[in-house]
Amino acid sequence: MAGMLADKSIVVTGGATGIGRATALRCAAEGAALTIADVNAEAAVALCEEIVAGGGRAHFVATDVTDAAQVQAMVASAVAAYGRLDGAFNNAGIEGRFVSILKMTEDEYDRTVNVDLKGVWLCVKYQVEQMIKQESAGSIVSTASVAGLVGSRGGSAYCAAKHGVVGLTKSVSLEYARKGIRVNAVCPGVILTPMVERLTGDTGVSYESLVAQEPVGRLGEPREIGEAVVWLLSDLSSFVTGIAMPVDGGYTAL
Repeated sequence: MAGMLADKSIVVTGGATGIGRATALRCAAEGAALTIADVNAEAAVALCEEIVAGGGRAHFVATDVTDAAQVQAMVASAVAAYGRLDGAFNNAGIEGRFVSILKMTEDEYDRTVNVDLKGVWLCVKYQVEQMIKQESAGSIVSTASVAGLVGSRGGSAYCAAKHGVVGLTKSVSLEYARKGIRVNAVCPGVILTPMVERLTGDTGVSYESLVAQEPVGRLGEPREIGEAVVWLLSDLSSFVTGIAMPVDGGYTAL
C-alpha cells in the first residue's frame, strides 16, 4: 500500500480509543503495518478488524505500559509480525484526578505518573533497543500535552508526568540522533476524547469553559493529532528530532 508510512512497522499504544485510535487509522491509511497495544482488548480487536477489512495490516497485543515485561513483549510482537520496528506512537495515558495537591493522595499521584511517564519511558527504552539491534533508523513519537508545557490548577500529578515526557523526549533524542533514531512528542490541547468526556462529567468542568480556553473557538479532534503524528513518523520529518510540538489551537500562544 502506498503512502507516507508504506510498509513501515508501527506500534501504537493506547490505540483502542481517542487519539490512539484516530492515529492508528491514519497510519493504516498511509500504508503502515500496525501493532495496536492497549488494556482495552475489545475495542482494540475491533479496531484491528476494521483496519484489516479496509485492506490494511494490524494485530493486537494486550499491554500494560507500566510493566516492563509486557512492553518488551509488545515490541517483540511487532517484530514477530512484521520483521522489524520502524516507529512507535506512545500514546497510552490517563488523566488521573484534577484536585488540589493537598487533596491528592500518594496512590493517585503514583498511578498517574506510572502510566503517563514511566509507561512512556519503558516504551521508548525498549523501542530504541530494538532499533539499535536491527541497526536501522526509526521514529518515536510520544504523547505529552499542553500540560507538559504550562501549568494547570489541580494538575500537579498530570502536569509533572507530561513535563517529564517532554524532558525524556529531548534527552533521548540527543542520545540517539547520530543513530538516525528520531524522538519527538506531540502536545495536544483540549481534544474531543473519552478523557475529556470524563473530565467534564466527573469534575464539574463545563464543556463551554474548555472551549473558551481555545483561541480557535473549538476543541480539537483526535484526527488532527493523528495528522501531526503521521508526519513525525514519516520520512518527511527527517530533520526533526527532540521537539515537543503543540497541536493545540493556539492554547500555548496565549
